[in-house]
Amino acid sequence: MTICEPVCESGQSLNENGGNEVTRLIINGGKPLRGEIAANGAKNAALPIMAACILAPGKVKLNRIPDISDVRIMGEILRQMGAEVCFDGKGSVVIDTTNLSETKAPYRLVKKLNASFDITGALLGRHGDASVPLPGGCVIGTRAIDMHLEGFKSLGCVIGQEPGGFVSVKANKLSGGRYHFAKTSVGATKNVMMAAVLAKGKTILENVAREPEVVDLADFLNACGANITGQGTTKLEIHGVKELHADFEYSIIPDRIETGTYLTAAAITGGDITVSGTNPEFLKTFLRKIGKAGQKVTTGNDFIRVEGMKPILPVGAIITEPHPGFPTDLQPQTLTLLSLSNGTSYVREKIFDMRFNYINELRRMGANVEIEGGTAVVRGVSRLLSAPVDAPDIRAGSALVLAALAAEGVSEVSGLCYIDRGYEKIEDRFASVGADIRRVP
Repeated sequence: MTICEPVCESGQSLNENGGNEVTRLIINGGKPLRGEIAANGAKNAALPIMAACILAPGKVKLNRIPDISDVRIMGEILRQMGAEVCFDGKGSVVIDTTNLSETKAPYRLVKKLNASFDITGALLGRHGDASVPLPGGCVIGTRAIDMHLEGFKSLGCVIGQEPGGFVSVKANKLSGGRYHFAKTSVGATKNVMMAAVLAKGKTILENVAREPEVVDLADFLNACGANITGQGTTKLEIHGVKELHADFEYSIIPDRIETGTYLTAAAITGGDITVSGTNPEFLKTFLRKIGKAGQKVTTGNDFIRVEGMKPILPVGAIITEPHPGFPTDLQPQTLTLLSLSNGTSYVREKIFDMRFNYINELRRMGANVEIEGGTAVVRGVSRLLSAPVDAPDIRAGSALVLAALAAEGVSEVSGLCYIDRGYEKIEDRFASVGADIRRVP
């Protein structure tokens, strides 16, 4: 893995030399997938933890880093701001932010990555000054930063607008404060928490996100010398410290969304897949729904096994909610599974208002799904048919891959620039459990 590869624009992926080329997946479906897949590190934990290295001048080695384009972009953002970033090609990265002095983020890269706004809180904590453009990434709905900015204000920051679409956040001196998030937000929780660890005094954050990735960020910051308690609950208490230290190693938690995607592949193809090196506690709500769909689920301390059973049963209603509710990032994959059930299920999306953007593509493969307000009515069909489809975002893309793996015939999945943002070499991972899948220009 290098740190200088550009991310692709729509419909493109990256070749080995860092250039853009249009690529797609060719999938000959209808084959049960069987075997074991080792979970990678969580994308949604790795990105904010990489940003948090800004707060701790010195070298930090992060292990279990997924080889995905989002991680490469974050590495390049840090490098262009003065950090040294070295990937070893074996799942680890060493980040040295000793000489990071730039407080203005590079627009060209930030616009490609929603999680890039995470650097705002880290820059504030270290320099008291941050200038960051509005984030980019997948188009799945509103990603407002209002709560980020209001949280920063509670720490004594002044918010401004700069030419070129940049948001300016400044503080002569960060001071502890109290802030209640109007709505649970993973991104805002992470950002304000990072800004608060070096603020003077005590900060109380209420109605915070409880996702495992938020807990992992708090644990990383504590490993750097921060004083954070309450992670995993709805209230965080942060006692500001004078400085954070580096010069240690830290391992990222397993990716629960990747885990859920591969387990769904077992169910939808009638196969048998074990995901090792994962944490079943992260996926309790999802696993209950998979079990209700008639699938056999077995868990251990660090593995989950799903044996696909026929028929796939309808599950009544699924409602996406913040953790520990049903994760929005597993909604497309689960809906795709239910499209082959022997009844009707209802999927309500409460997190992102455009998360059903893949339904028309799924219909092209024979699924019977209608959208009524914010709810998808999924009437199961007996089979899916092969078709050329285009991934509109990361998780929708993985859902279309699952549909192609279950469908009869050869399908083509385009839009790999999105899938590559969240899944490391997805074609190799599925091929390792028996899929007939390949990436071609």
